[in-house]
Amino acid sequence: MLIFAKLRGAVLCAALLLASACAAEPPSAGDPGPASSQESGTASGTASGTASGTGEVLTSANVKHVANVPRSGPFAGDDNFNTDLAFQGDYVFVGNFAGFTIYDISDPAKPKTVSQVSCPAQQNDVSVHGDLLILSIDEPRDGEGCDSGENSRDWEGLRLFDISDKKSPRYVGAVRTDCGSHTHTMVPTDDKLYVYVSSPGPEPDSRTCPAPHQNIQIVEIPLDDPRSAKVVAQPNIFPQQQNTQMFAGCHDITAYPEKKLAAAACFGDGVLLDISDPVSPRVIQQIRDTENFQIWHSATFNNDATKVVFGDELGGGSQATCDAGTPRTKGADAVYDLVNGKLERRGYFKIPRNQEKDENCVAHNGSLIPVKGRDVMVQSWYQGGVSIWDFTDSAAPKEIGFFERRPYPEGGIAGSWSAYYYNGYIYSSDMREGLDVLRIDDPITDPAKQVKMADFNVQTQKSY
Repeated sequence: MLIFAKLRGAVLCAALLLASACAAEPPSAGDPGPASSQESGTASGTASGTASGTGEVLTSANVKHVANVPRSGPFAGDDNFNTDLAFQGDYVFVGNFAGFTIYDISDPAKPKTVSQVSCPAQQNDVSVHGDLLILSIDEPRDGEGCDSGENSRDWEGLRLFDISDKKSPRYVGAVRTDCGSHTHTMVPTDDKLYVYVSSPGPEPDSRTCPAPHQNIQIVEIPLDDPRSAKVVAQPNIFPQQQNTQMFAGCHDITAYPEKKLAAAACFGDGVLLDISDPVSPRVIQQIRDTENFQIWHSATFNNDATKVVFGDELGGGSQATCDAGTPRTKGADAVYDLVNGKLERRGYFKIPRNQEKDENCVAHNGSLIPVKGRDVMVQSWYQGGVSIWDFTDSAAPKEIGFFERRPYPEGGIAGSWSAYYYNGYIYSSDMREGLDVLRIDDPITDPAKQVKMADFNVQTQKSY
């Protein structure tokens, strides 16, 4: 989720200097180099190409590009990237640095814009619960409302909207959190919604991000009165000091309420949590990978909660780390098995198609494809596109399908921010090209077409 996007002065500069150094590091003697384009599982062999957006689209033979909806109006500005996705019924909600858009996807081949809400801020990652929509604001503003500017820079955190009328969402309130909210994770209960807030920090001399920052924040939102939402806990989830040379705190947390578990990606560490009591998460294990991981970015459980995939956002999202000079274990996914309650690393996955030197590419946001009896995932890789991969064998994960564009013709940061599977289709939020709809037809993934979800927020997993 683009660490570079958060303008944190000297802290940011130090992070990017470190990122650049890591991205340029040559493969060590024990690291295999990136695989060639012929090593893409069942999808190897043929790729098809069609014209779409501003660049040529390439797909594996089992993937079809169904639709593209470009960004529009102020949301199409050079700095107004599309960000994360959430789903509910026949709607997909797409975050953007300018606000959020609601699309009707009752016909996935013809998504229709229902409404567009102007509410500028970074990153506007989005989730939905009933009639409530939540936006993560990770940029100091001079007030909590959508009409705020960047003058006094005294506020950042969560913004809340009533989406009972999809054509006319209504702002209902906000919650200030230290260092803002880079991402957030919902943990629902019967009458309250708890939201785990992840954010990088601290920032010297900041009014919104004071030191120290070795924690997460938990916001309680009463469902009958969202305006009264407030921070109710700030647990320190690091039994050992956090292993980071950049930001402290967490980047992303994935909760699996049915299993009473959560997995936190916390820049220099991965943390496995017991969330039986949502307000008092208990640390089960804190893990590190100092050889290969630079920025622990995100986490995904498999359906049985017997595995966790952690992703490394080497270079913060702005570097070309899917090239021939970067080891396959860096800027990649690591697959961990959960054995007797403890995480044990089994293998790594990285897309097997080398990207060009000007294409920012690294492991980013993805979700499970609901195939019972197998572990299959779809994932965004910025300009590396969208990858569908199978990690049923934890030690030997492999790609089974892909979608990508040629390098963004105008240069700069581009590509798929998030790619998630929902009710038979893959939806990709491309930062510059807009909303893409894909379909995979493959014997491995076809059973997933029978699974219907009423809603989907990737950081709050539900079993299928």
